Amino acid sequence: MTERSPAGIGATRSRLAAALVLLSVASLFLGLYFGSLHFSLPQTAAALWSGTPDLAHRVIWELRLPRVLAAFVCGALLATAGALLQVLLRNPLADPYILGVSGGAALGALAAMVFGAGALGVNGVALLGALVAAGIVFGVGFRGGDWNAYRLLLTGVVLAAGLGALISLVLTLAPDAQLKGMLFWLMGDLSDAGSSGAAWAVLAIVLGGAMLLAPGLNALNLGNLKARSLGVAVGALQIAIYFGASAATVAAVLLGGTIGFIGLIMPHVIRLLGVNDYRWLLPLSALLGGAVLTLADTLARTVWAPQQLPVGIFTALIGVPTMLWLLSARR
Repeated sequence: MTERSPAGIGATRSRLAAALVLLSVASLFLGLYFGSLHFSLPQTAAALWSGTPDLAHRVIWELRLPRVLAAFVCGALLATAGALLQVLLRNPLADPYILGVSGGAALGALAAMVFGAGALGVNGVALLGALVAAGIVFGVGFRGGDWNAYRLLLTGVVLAAGLGALISLVLTLAPDAQLKGMLFWLMGDLSDAGSSGAAWAVLAIVLGGAMLLAPGLNALNLGNLKARSLGVAVGALQIAIYFGASAATVAAVLLGGTIGFIGLIMPHVIRLLGVNDYRWLLPLSALLGGAVLTLADTLARTVWAPQQLPVGIFTALIGVPTMLWLLSARR
Protein backbone atom coordinates (compact mmCIF):
# COMPACT_ATOMS: atom_id res chain seq x y z
CA MET A 1 0.00 0.00 0.00
CA THR A 2 1.48 3.32 -1.05
CA GLU A 3 1.46 6.37 1.17
CA ARG A 4 0.02 9.59 -0.09
CA SER A 5 2.39 12.46 -0.74
CA PRO A 6 2.20 15.64 1.35
CA ALA A 7 0.82 17.44 -1.71
CA GLY A 8 -1.92 14.84 -2.07
CA ILE A 9 -2.79 15.06 1.61
CA GLY A 10 -2.91 18.87 1.41
CA ALA A 11 -5.18 18.73 -1.65
CA THR A 12 -7.52 16.32 0.15
CA ARG A 13 -7.71 18.62 3.16
CA SER A 14 -8.38 21.65 0.98
CA ARG A 15 -11.16 19.88 -0.91
CA LEU A 16 -12.71 18.69 2.35
CA ALA A 17 -12.51 22.19 3.84
CA ALA A 18 -14.18 23.69 0.74
CA ALA A 19 -16.92 21.05 0.87
CA LEU A 20 -17.60 21.71 4.55
CA VAL A 21 -17.73 25.47 4.00
CA LEU A 22 -20.32 24.92 1.25
CA LEU A 23 -22.25 22.53 3.51
CA SER A 24 -22.21 25.11 6.30
CA VAL A 25 -23.50 27.88 4.02
CA ALA A 26 -26.18 25.55 2.64
CA SER A 27 -27.29 24.53 6.14
CA LEU A 28 -27.60 28.16 7.20
CA PHE A 29 -29.64 29.06 4.12
CA LEU A 30 -31.92 26.02 4.51
CA GLY A 31 -32.47 26.99 8.13
CA LEU A 32 -33.59 30.45 6.99
CA TYR A 33 -35.72 29.11 4.14
CA PHE A 34 -37.71 26.40 5.90
CA GLY A 35 -40.16 27.01 8.72
CA SER A 36 -43.80 26.83 9.71
CA LEU A 37 -44.42 29.86 7.46
CA HIS A 38 -43.44 29.22 3.85
CA PHE A 39 -41.70 31.86 1.79
CA SER A 40 -40.52 31.42 -1.78
CA LEU A 41 -36.85 31.58 -2.69
CA PRO A 42 -37.20 35.11 -4.14
CA GLN A 43 -38.99 36.23 -0.96
CA THR A 44 -36.29 34.70 1.24
CA ALA A 45 -33.50 36.29 -0.78
CA ALA A 46 -35.27 39.66 -0.80
CA ALA A 47 -35.82 39.49 2.96
CA LEU A 48 -32.12 38.81 3.51
CA TRP A 49 -30.83 41.62 1.34
CA SER A 50 -33.53 44.29 1.54
CA GLY A 51 -34.59 46.38 4.49
CA THR A 52 -38.30 46.30 3.72
CA PRO A 53 -40.04 45.56 7.04
CA ASP A 54 -42.55 43.06 5.63
CA LEU A 55 -43.60 39.74 7.19
CA ALA A 56 -40.85 37.71 5.52
CA HIS A 57 -38.18 40.16 6.67
CA ARG A 58 -39.37 40.10 10.28
CA VAL A 59 -39.72 36.32 10.45
CA ILE A 60 -36.32 35.63 8.91
CA TRP A 61 -34.33 38.30 10.74
CA GLU A 62 -36.06 38.22 14.12
CA LEU A 63 -36.96 34.53 14.46
CA ARG A 64 -35.07 32.26 12.11
CA LEU A 65 -31.67 33.94 11.86
CA PRO A 66 -31.01 34.06 15.64
CA ARG A 67 -31.99 30.41 15.96
CA VAL A 68 -29.92 29.30 12.97
CA LEU A 69 -26.85 31.10 14.31
CA ALA A 70 -27.45 29.59 17.76
CA ALA A 71 -27.72 26.08 16.30
CA PHE A 72 -24.54 26.46 14.28
CA VAL A 73 -22.40 27.80 17.11
CA CYS A 74 -23.79 25.21 19.52
CA GLY A 75 -22.82 22.40 17.16
CA ALA A 76 -19.38 23.92 16.57
CA LEU A 77 -18.78 24.21 20.33
CA LEU A 78 -19.77 20.60 20.99
CA ALA A 79 -17.61 19.25 18.16
CA THR A 80 -14.63 21.31 19.34
CA ALA A 81 -15.07 20.14 22.93
CA GLY A 82 -15.34 16.53 21.79
CA ALA A 83 -12.14 16.72 19.74
CA LEU A 84 -10.25 18.25 22.66
CA LEU A 85 -11.47 15.72 25.22
CA GLN A 86 -10.65 12.79 22.96
CA VAL A 87 -7.01 13.84 22.81
CA LEU A 88 -6.92 14.77 26.51
CA LEU A 89 -8.28 11.42 27.69
CA ARG A 90 -6.91 9.43 24.74
CA ASN A 91 -10.31 7.78 24.61
CA PRO A 92 -12.34 7.58 21.37
CA LEU A 93 -15.57 7.46 23.38
CA ALA A 94 -14.95 10.79 25.10
CA ASP A 95 -17.57 13.44 24.43
CA PRO A 96 -18.44 16.84 25.98
CA TYR A 97 -20.68 15.20 28.59
CA ILE A 98 -18.29 12.56 29.88
CA LEU A 99 -16.76 14.69 32.67
CA GLY A 100 -20.02 15.64 34.37
CA VAL A 101 -19.87 19.34 33.52
CA SER A 102 -23.07 19.16 31.51
CA GLY A 103 -24.70 17.15 34.30
CA GLY A 104 -23.96 19.94 36.76
CA ALA A 105 -25.42 22.48 34.36
CA ALA A 106 -28.50 20.33 33.75
CA LEU A 107 -29.14 19.80 37.45
CA GLY A 108 -28.86 23.52 38.11
CA ALA A 109 -31.10 24.44 35.18
CA LEU A 110 -33.82 21.93 36.07
CA ALA A 111 -33.78 22.94 39.73
CA ALA A 112 -34.18 26.58 38.70
CA MET A 113 -37.10 25.62 36.43
CA VAL A 114 -38.83 23.84 39.30
CA PHE A 115 -38.65 27.02 41.38
CA GLY A 116 -40.05 29.07 38.51
CA ALA A 117 -36.91 31.03 37.61
CA GLY A 118 -36.82 32.98 34.37
CA ALA A 119 -34.39 32.43 31.50
CA LEU A 120 -31.67 34.52 33.14
CA GLY A 121 -32.05 32.69 36.44
CA VAL A 122 -32.00 29.27 34.74
CA ASN A 123 -28.80 30.11 32.88
CA GLY A 124 -27.19 31.55 36.00
CA VAL A 125 -27.90 28.50 38.14
CA ALA A 126 -26.89 26.17 35.28
CA LEU A 127 -23.59 28.01 34.98
CA LEU A 128 -23.05 27.69 38.73
CA GLY A 129 -23.76 23.97 38.60
CA ALA A 130 -21.34 23.51 35.70
CA LEU A 131 -18.59 25.43 37.52
CA VAL A 132 -19.05 23.34 40.66
CA ALA A 133 -18.90 20.10 38.66
CA ALA A 134 -15.82 21.25 36.72
CA GLY A 135 -14.11 22.25 39.97
CA ILE A 136 -14.80 18.87 41.57
CA VAL A 137 -13.48 16.92 38.59
CA PHE A 138 -10.40 19.10 38.30
CA GLY A 139 -9.72 18.99 42.03
CA VAL A 140 -9.76 15.20 42.07
CA GLY A 141 -8.07 14.67 38.71
CA PHE A 142 -5.23 17.12 39.36
CA ARG A 143 -3.67 16.74 42.77
CA GLY A 144 -0.28 17.77 44.02
CA GLY A 145 0.85 18.86 40.58
CA ASP A 146 0.12 15.40 39.16
CA TRP A 147 -2.37 15.06 36.30
CA ASN A 148 -3.85 11.60 35.85
CA ALA A 149 -6.12 11.16 32.83
CA TYR A 150 -7.56 7.88 34.10
CA ARG A 151 -8.44 9.37 37.48
CA LEU A 152 -9.95 12.36 35.68
CA LEU A 153 -12.08 10.12 33.47
CA LEU A 154 -13.23 7.93 36.33
CA THR A 155 -14.09 10.97 38.44
CA GLY A 156 -16.12 12.45 35.60
CA VAL A 157 -18.02 9.23 34.96
CA VAL A 158 -18.82 8.74 38.65
CA LEU A 159 -19.89 12.37 39.08
CA ALA A 160 -22.02 12.22 35.92
CA ALA A 161 -23.77 9.10 37.27
CA GLY A 162 -24.52 10.82 40.59
CA LEU A 163 -25.78 13.95 38.87
CA GLY A 164 -27.92 11.81 36.58
CA ALA A 165 -29.60 10.29 39.63
CA LEU A 166 -30.29 13.75 41.05
CA ILE A 167 -31.69 14.88 37.70
CA SER A 168 -34.05 11.89 37.73
CA LEU A 169 -35.14 12.87 41.24
CA VAL A 170 -35.85 16.45 40.13
CA LEU A 171 -37.89 15.17 37.16
CA THR A 172 -39.85 12.86 39.45
CA LEU A 173 -40.73 15.68 41.84
CA ALA A 174 -41.37 18.32 39.15
CA PRO A 175 -44.94 19.54 38.53
CA ASP A 176 -46.58 18.02 35.46
CA ALA A 177 -46.94 21.43 33.85
CA GLN A 178 -43.15 21.90 33.81
CA LEU A 179 -42.14 18.35 32.97
CA LYS A 180 -42.42 18.57 29.18
CA GLY A 181 -40.26 21.68 28.98
CA MET A 182 -37.66 20.08 31.22
CA LEU A 183 -37.54 16.93 29.09
CA PHE A 184 -37.18 19.04 25.95
CA TRP A 185 -34.25 20.85 27.53
CA LEU A 186 -32.59 17.53 28.39
CA MET A 187 -32.99 16.28 24.80
CA GLY A 188 -31.87 19.55 23.25
CA ASP A 189 -34.05 22.59 22.65
CA LEU A 190 -33.03 25.70 20.74
CA SER A 191 -36.47 27.33 20.68
CA ASP A 192 -35.50 29.77 23.45
CA ALA A 193 -31.85 30.16 22.47
CA GLY A 194 -32.02 33.94 22.04
CA SER A 195 -28.83 35.83 21.37
CA SER A 196 -25.79 33.66 20.72
CA GLY A 197 -23.15 36.40 20.86
CA ALA A 198 -21.54 35.09 24.05
CA ALA A 199 -21.37 31.56 22.62
CA TRP A 200 -19.67 32.84 19.47
CA ALA A 201 -17.13 34.66 21.63
CA VAL A 202 -16.40 31.47 23.59
CA LEU A 203 -16.01 29.54 20.33
CA ALA A 204 -13.57 32.10 18.96
CA ILE A 205 -11.46 32.01 22.13
CA VAL A 206 -11.47 28.22 22.59
CA LEU A 207 -11.01 27.32 18.94
CA GLY A 208 -8.42 30.04 18.39
CA GLY A 209 -6.46 28.97 21.46
CA ALA A 210 -6.68 25.31 20.47
CA MET A 211 -5.38 26.11 16.99
CA LEU A 212 -2.35 27.81 18.54
CA LEU A 213 -1.78 24.67 20.63
CA ALA A 214 -2.34 22.29 17.68
CA PRO A 215 1.32 21.18 17.39
CA GLY A 216 1.24 20.23 21.06
CA LEU A 217 -2.05 18.40 20.56
CA ASN A 218 -0.55 16.39 17.71
CA ALA A 219 2.35 15.42 19.97
CA LEU A 220 0.06 14.62 22.91
CA ASN A 221 -1.96 12.35 20.64
CA LEU A 222 1.16 10.14 20.42
CA GLY A 223 1.31 9.75 24.20
CA ASN A 224 2.57 11.71 27.17
CA LEU A 225 6.12 10.36 27.04
CA LYS A 226 6.48 11.10 23.33
CA ALA A 227 5.06 14.60 23.84
CA ARG A 228 7.53 15.31 26.68
CA SER A 229 10.41 14.07 24.56
CA LEU A 230 9.37 16.60 21.91
CA GLY A 231 9.52 19.43 24.44
CA VAL A 232 5.80 19.81 25.14
CA ALA A 233 4.78 21.03 28.60
CA VAL A 234 2.27 18.21 28.98
CA GLY A 235 0.76 19.21 32.33
CA ALA A 236 0.06 22.81 31.33
CA LEU A 237 -1.31 21.68 27.96
CA GLN A 238 -3.67 19.18 29.59
CA ILE A 239 -5.00 21.82 31.97
CA ALA A 240 -5.59 24.21 29.07
CA ILE A 241 -7.42 21.48 27.13
CA TYR A 242 -9.60 20.62 30.13
CA PHE A 243 -10.74 24.17 30.81
CA GLY A 244 -11.13 24.97 27.11
CA ALA A 245 -13.32 21.91 26.55
CA SER A 246 -15.29 22.66 29.72
CA ALA A 247 -15.91 26.27 28.64
CA ALA A 248 -17.09 25.14 25.20
CA THR A 249 -19.39 22.53 26.75
CA VAL A 250 -20.91 24.97 29.23
CA ALA A 251 -21.54 27.57 26.51
CA ALA A 252 -23.28 24.97 24.34
CA VAL A 253 -25.39 23.59 27.18
CA LEU A 254 -26.51 27.04 28.29
CA LEU A 255 -27.55 27.81 24.74
CA GLY A 256 -29.31 24.64 23.65
CA GLY A 257 -29.55 22.19 26.53
CA THR A 258 -27.91 18.76 26.41
CA ILE A 259 -27.64 17.84 22.74
CA GLY A 260 -26.02 14.46 22.27
CA PHE A 261 -24.03 12.81 19.51
CA ILE A 262 -22.41 15.90 17.94
CA GLY A 263 -19.38 16.09 20.21
CA LEU A 264 -18.76 12.34 20.12
CA ILE A 265 -19.09 11.59 16.41
CA MET A 266 -18.11 14.69 14.42
CA PRO A 267 -14.35 14.47 15.18
CA HIS A 268 -14.43 10.78 14.22
CA VAL A 269 -16.12 11.58 10.91
CA ILE A 270 -13.33 14.02 10.07
CA ARG A 271 -10.71 11.41 11.01
CA LEU A 272 -12.41 8.79 8.85
CA LEU A 273 -12.24 11.25 5.97
CA GLY A 274 -8.47 11.23 6.31
CA VAL A 275 -7.67 14.21 8.57
CA ASN A 276 -5.72 13.64 11.79
CA ASP A 277 -3.66 16.83 12.05
CA TYR A 278 -5.28 19.01 14.74
CA ARG A 279 -4.51 22.14 12.74
CA TRP A 280 -7.19 20.90 10.34
CA LEU A 281 -9.17 18.52 12.54
CA LEU A 282 -10.39 21.21 14.94
CA PRO A 283 -11.80 23.75 12.46
CA LEU A 284 -13.22 21.06 10.18
CA SER A 285 -14.93 19.36 13.13
CA ALA A 286 -16.40 22.71 14.16
CA LEU A 287 -17.75 23.34 10.65
CA LEU A 288 -19.24 19.86 10.39
CA GLY A 289 -20.75 20.01 13.88
CA GLY A 290 -22.30 23.40 13.19
CA ALA A 291 -23.73 22.32 9.83
CA VAL A 292 -25.16 19.03 11.14
CA LEU A 293 -26.80 20.62 14.16
CA THR A 294 -28.25 23.43 12.01
CA LEU A 295 -29.77 20.89 9.61
CA ALA A 296 -31.05 18.80 12.53
CA ASP A 297 -32.67 21.85 14.16
CA THR A 298 -34.29 22.81 10.84
CA LEU A 299 -35.84 19.35 10.69
CA ALA A 300 -36.86 19.53 14.36
CA ARG A 301 -38.95 22.66 13.79
CA THR A 302 -40.40 21.78 10.37
CA VAL A 303 -41.12 18.04 10.22
CA TRP A 304 -44.06 18.24 12.64
CA ALA A 305 -44.77 21.97 12.29
CA PRO A 306 -46.12 23.92 14.05
CA GLN A 307 -45.08 21.58 16.88
CA GLN A 308 -41.32 21.45 17.48
CA LEU A 309 -39.43 18.28 18.35
CA PRO A 310 -36.24 17.86 20.41
CA VAL A 311 -33.23 18.43 18.20
CA GLY A 312 -31.29 15.58 19.80
CA ILE A 313 -33.55 13.09 18.02
CA PHE A 314 -32.48 14.38 14.63
CA THR A 315 -28.77 14.64 15.41
CA ALA A 316 -28.84 10.88 15.97
CA LEU A 317 -31.03 10.20 12.91
CA ILE A 318 -28.63 12.15 10.69
CA GLY A 319 -25.36 11.13 12.24
CA VAL A 320 -25.77 7.43 13.02
CA PRO A 321 -26.36 6.28 9.40
CA THR A 322 -23.58 8.56 8.18
CA MET A 323 -21.11 7.19 10.73
CA LEU A 324 -22.10 3.57 10.02
CA TRP A 325 -21.64 4.14 6.31
CA LEU A 326 -18.21 5.67 6.79
CA LEU A 327 -17.15 2.81 9.07
CA SER A 328 -18.29 0.20 6.57
CA ALA A 329 -16.89 2.01 3.53
CA ARG A 330 -13.36 2.55 4.89
CA ARG A 331 -10.86 0.01 6.14
